[in-house]
Amino acid sequence: QLQLVESGGGLVQPGGSLRLSCAASGLSLDSYSVGWFRQAPGKAREGILCISSSGRSTIYVDSVKGRFTISRDNTENTVYLQMNSLKPEDTAVYYCAADYGFGATLCGVSSYEYGTWGQGTQVTVSS
Repeated sequence: QLQLVESGGGLVQPGGSLRLSCAASGLSLDSYSVGWFRQAPGKAREGILCISSSGRSTIYVDSVKGRFTISRDNTENTVYLQMNSLKPEDTAVYYCAADYGFGATLCGVSSYEYGTWGQGTQVTVSS
């Protein structure tokens, strides 16, 4: 059974950077597409980016384009989220999720598309 654990969250000043990790165990992540989601207090969970199992396809929503980057290292069974130029509105609990149903070249940013979720890591952007 695939399990996911996020790490790397914390408190950062506006304009700063963080790198989140989504480490998989139990199964190899290389057949799974992975998405990153976030949920701010009082708001619905939103998908922000994803990467296909092959790594060849990604999707970024407008609010993070040019600032966030998703990557994967299948040898490390880990997906990364590099977050630069962070803003207070990026404050949220960040979750990674994985699913093998996309095939090699697709991924999605809708919660219902993913069957396996991590527990989340808090990111707070504040001065």
